Amino acid sequence: MNEPCPGAAPVESSPPPPPYHDRSTGLLVFGVLTILLGGLAALFAVLMLAQTVFGGAMNPPGAPSPSLNAMCVYVILAAALVWLGIGSIQARRWARALLLVFSWSWLILGVVVLLFLMFFLPRVMESIPAGGAPGQPAVNRAAVGIAMVFVFLIFGVLFVILPAVWTFFYNSRHVKATCEARDPVARWTDACPLPVLACCSWLMFGVPMMVIMPVTGQNVVPFFGVFLTGLPSAMYCLVMAALWAYAAWSLYKLETRGWWVVFIMICLMAASTLTTFARHDVMEMYRLLNYSEVQIEQIQKSGLLEGNRMSWMMLFCMLPFLGYLLFIRRYLRCPGGGK
Repeated sequence: MNEPCPGAAPVESSPPPPPYHDRSTGLLVFGVLTILLGGLAALFAVLMLAQTVFGGAMNPPGAPSPSLNAMCVYVILAAALVWLGIGSIQARRWARALLLVFSWSWLILGVVVLLFLMFFLPRVMESIPAGGAPGQPAVNRAAVGIAMVFVFLIFGVLFVILPAVWTFFYNSRHVKATCEARDPVARWTDACPLPVLACCSWLMFGVPMMVIMPVTGQNVVPFFGVFLTGLPSAMYCLVMAALWAYAAWSLYKLETRGWWVVFIMICLMAASTLTTFARHDVMEMYRLLNYSEVQIEQIQKSGLLEGNRMSWMMLFCMLPFLGYLLFIRRYLRCPGGGK
């Protein structure tokens, strides 16, 4: 019999993994539901395309196409959801990680949307009677209240309840253990902590959005007191897309260089936007985008962008993201290998 050598340190056996409940069926169900969400996004893309084709005659010549911009977003979202749904059905590690990132992002976006609606939807609904033609009866206040309740219910289900269910499922340790058991090979998502992976995903989603802005006519950019248009604006969008792509790749490798790129660019964009809208009215931007005076008047009547509300909205969106950047700083390492 083999006996341990005198004085040798005892061999410590690693503890067995904790027991878990197999969630293969749940991964199949949620994978199918995710694919259906992708199909719904594809349907919205088709509707946006129809709006662009058949509604183009109603826009003034040279006016941007918000529907085309939305269509590109839905196409990207549809392709990603179908891909992730298939990965969930196959119980892949990368699919579980990315779906957890997606569901958390979906939930946070939903909360922000609901807060936005809570403060601004009543103002928008109140502006509806003022936009009616002379001689027509005003919108019934009871009907407005019912419509607001209906909107809140729809957005609450789509942007809070559904993402909360997705988050709860894919955050389960049983789901994680099931994916690790059925997909024992280390995947590319395992090399990056989930909080950092989420930031990389947001940046990579922003890359095609910046690229398509000049194509869809949405390339009027505030830049330190002026509005960039035409070729300068297109070059700005391409440079930003390249910076986001580099930062995403560097952050994925847990390098602080990518973190500094994002941090500095967000601060510069905030300063640029605040400086520009301190000197110019936001309606100037819409006129440069070739919006008609009727459309601009409708935006003004809503009261959403009057005064310095654009600046406050920018700060409301950027400050939490800067806080998140400070949070993920702990996961990164310097080029020399240190923290």
